[in-house]
Amino acid sequence: MSADDPQHLDRPEQPPSVAPSITPSAPRRQKQGVSAGQARRAGGRRSADNPHVDVARKPKHRRTSTEPRRRELLQALGIFQRATPDQLWKLTRPGNRHDRLTRDNLLDLEDHQLVRIESVQEDQRQVWVLTKRGHGEAKQLLEPKGIRVSVLRKQEYDPDTSQLLGTGYDDHAAAVTSTAAELHRAGIGHLLGFQTEIGHRLGSSFVQRADLVVRAPEAGVPVLLVEVDRRTEDAHELVAKLRRYWEWGRLLPKDAPKSKVDLVRSRPDAIEHVDHDKRLWRRVYPPTGREGLVPLAFVFADTTAAKVANTVAVLEEDGRRYWAPRRYDSLYAKAVTALDYRQAVPVVVTTLEQLQEYGADAAVWRRLGRDGAQTLTAALDNPDGDVLYRAQEARAEAEDKRRRAAEREAQRPVCSRCGRKFSDERWEELTVHRTAVRAGDRSVCGPCRADDVARQEADAEAARLAAAAPPGPEEGPEPDRGRGGWFRRRT
Repeated sequence: MSADDPQHLDRPEQPPSVAPSITPSAPRRQKQGVSAGQARRAGGRRSADNPHVDVARKPKHRRTSTEPRRRELLQALGIFQRATPDQLWKLTRPGNRHDRLTRDNLLDLEDHQLVRIESVQEDQRQVWVLTKRGHGEAKQLLEPKGIRVSVLRKQEYDPDTSQLLGTGYDDHAAAVTSTAAELHRAGIGHLLGFQTEIGHRLGSSFVQRADLVVRAPEAGVPVLLVEVDRRTEDAHELVAKLRRYWEWGRLLPKDAPKSKVDLVRSRPDAIEHVDHDKRLWRRVYPPTGREGLVPLAFVFADTTAAKVANTVAVLEEDGRRYWAPRRYDSLYAKAVTALDYRQAVPVVVTTLEQLQEYGADAAVWRRLGRDGAQTLTAALDNPDGDVLYRAQEARAEAEDKRRRAAEREAQRPVCSRCGRKFSDERWEELTVHRTAVRAGDRSVCGPCRADDVARQEADAEAARLAAAAPPGPEEGPEPDRGRGGWFRRRT
């Protein structure tokens, strides 16, 4: 038997060879998935079988089960730029009990090099952003729908320290994302109904950017502009923002008729007589379904209740011209208590902490000029506005008609002959025909006047017939004609 036969190694009678062994320590031909020197495992090879070998993970993306979630996460990061798994969970699948599935999908997207972890906060929150490749896919998902895509967060390193730059966590941006997440979690707005940093250009070319724009018509909020304040701005700056939104809501579009533009330039208050459908804001946003301009919400975050109360007091006092309704210019001013909201900006306030604790659909919103908290739709509604005005105006008009009718009835003449009140026709006849010839005796009613007319007509008819009759025979006996008359006539 040759030395190449491995069976000779099992023969104890042969002395061990001192020459370099050319016999392999394991079978030369191994079946796939079996490590050298190991028995074949029934369950197949595992990656932990050889820990010294860096086996690259192959992305195994199950499109049938995770494609919708993958698309939602890319859209959310494309809109809000950066977000934590908790925020992404509330923005995409708030019906889930926790964010574990969102984390798994983020890892799956990371395997595909579509997202990456930008930073880890002190409380171990991971901040996720899009990669360049993921940003391109988000554009394809959002831009055809007319949704603005946030700027790509690039990976830039310090040339000296090689540390990643631009990883600071923006607390304001995080508060905006959390506000949108709480609104979506409460059923107010869809993921694609949110947009951030939307500009509103004024006539002075100043651009007022809204932190968040919400479109939730199915929740009774067709449009809502949101300003998030962490009390880093002075209260008077918030009043200035309110003023700028009010001014933007009064602008005319560029293609407005020149006559109307000149009129508004010469008389700024003339814009109040221009219907909202013909203003600029209606080219950008749908009708709100309520009176007034586009509603505005101030959401305060990371601050105290005292600071919020002070800020709201300044907004109510110094911003009254922009949010407060007016009295209706009605003929029945005393009977109409409704208020005119048509030229006002509806302003509601709340805190992010209340949204997170009670939910955005709870009574956590307060309307400027009102006491107590309400739900969002109740705070935006105007129960003392146009609907009440039309009802009060109708009741006042009906009451005025009844009063006028009673006064007129009290002035109705009474017939001096029969004591009955004049009919409307007889009263009108006396008013229109003022001459006694046509109206006759003005102190009698219609029926008595008709009797007078009938009697007059009968007398006139009798006189006419008497004048037209032939004269009758003369009275007295007819003279006797004697016989001699004949004879005399013959002689």
